[in-house]
Amino acid sequence: MKPFTQSFAAVSLVVFSMVLAGCKAGDVSSESKEPKVSVRVAEVTGGQVEGVPLRFSGIVRATQRATLTFQVSGTLKERAVELGQRVAAGDLLARVYNPALAPARDSARAKLEELNTRYEQARREWDRSSRLHERGVVSEQSLEQIAARRDSLRASVATAEAALAEATQLLNESTLRAPFAGRVEALLVEPDEFVAAGQPVMRLSSPQGREVEVRVPAYLLDHVALEQELPVWSVQDRSRPQQTGSVVEIAQAGAVRGELHPVLVSVPVNTLEPGEPVEVGITPVRTSATTVPLLSVIRMAEGTGVFRVRGGEARRIPVTVERVIGERVVVRSDALAPGDQVVYAGMTRLTDGDAVEVR
Repeated sequence: MKPFTQSFAAVSLVVFSMVLAGCKAGDVSSESKEPKVSVRVAEVTGGQVEGVPLRFSGIVRATQRATLTFQVSGTLKERAVELGQRVAAGDLLARVYNPALAPARDSARAKLEELNTRYEQARREWDRSSRLHERGVVSEQSLEQIAARRDSLRASVATAEAALAEATQLLNESTLRAPFAGRVEALLVEPDEFVAAGQPVMRLSSPQGREVEVRVPAYLLDHVALEQELPVWSVQDRSRPQQTGSVVEIAQAGAVRGELHPVLVSVPVNTLEPGEPVEVGITPVRTSATTVPLLSVIRMAEGTGVFRVRGGEARRIPVTVERVIGERVVVRSDALAPGDQVVYAGMTRLTDGDAVEVR
C-alpha cells in the first residue's frame, strides 16, 4: 500500500498546482482588463414635429380648359355644338355674322390688285426709260422721278398686302373652332344674340387631366413643395377612399396681410369629376429645438459639451448652449441628433473614449 499512497499524493499535488496556476492566470487577466465606468444616460429630444392636419376645400376642374370668345363683334348666326358634346381639335363650334367683314376683305383685295397693276406699269416704264437714258434721250432727272414713283408703288403694294391679310384674318375670326379636343362645359350665348368682341361664348375642357386649386395662408407655403403628395377627399361621398394628389404650382407670398395664396394640386384622371367639391389635406411640419438634460452639459477647454454614448463608448461632443428651459438646455450641434444618448450622471470619472456601463 505504501507505493500507491505515494503515487496518489504526487498526482494530487500536480492537480492542485495546475488549479492554482489557472486561478492566478485568471486573476491576472481580470486585473489587466479595463473596468467600465458606470453612468446614467438620457435621450436627446427635438427634430421634426408634425402639426395638426388641416383641410382646405376646392373644386375639381380640368387641367386644360378654355373660355372661347370671338375677336370680332356680330350676331351669332350658327352654333354647331350642344352642351356636353365632345369635339375634336379644329371642329367648327360657332359663327357670327358681321356685314362689314366680307366687303372689307373684298375692298382690300381690289386695292391690292390695282396697286399691283400700277406698280407693274411703273416698273416697265422705268425699264424703257433706263434704256433711253443710256442713249441720251431721257435725262437723269426724269429717270430718277420714274424710279421714285416705282418705289413708292412697291411700298404701297406691301401696305395693301398687309391690309388684305388683316381683313382676311378678321373674317376668319368670325368662325370659332375648337383649339383642342374636349367637351363643351357651358354655352353662354344663344343663337341670334349680339356678341361683342371678347365676350365669352362657351367653355371647353379636356378630359386628359384633373386639378384642384386651394387657397392657404402664407405661413403654410413653407410646408408644401413641388411634386409633394397630398391627400384629397371627396366631399360628396365621405365613404370613398382618399385620392393622392401632387403639387404642381405654388404661389409666391404677397405683401397683403391676411391674403390667401393658391396652391394647385393635380389629381389622378378617372377618379374625381370636374365640378366635384373636394378637400385637400396639408399637415404643417415644424422643427423643434434640440434639448439635453441640464446636468449633461460640461465645461471643456474649448467651451461646453456633452458625453454621447454609442456602442458602449463615451465621446465628448462640443455643443453651443442657447437657453435653459426648466431642467433641460437648448443646444446647437451638428454632431447631435434626436434620439442620441448623453451622460448626465457619473461624469466625474469619465474621459473621452472610455467604455461605459449604462445603469
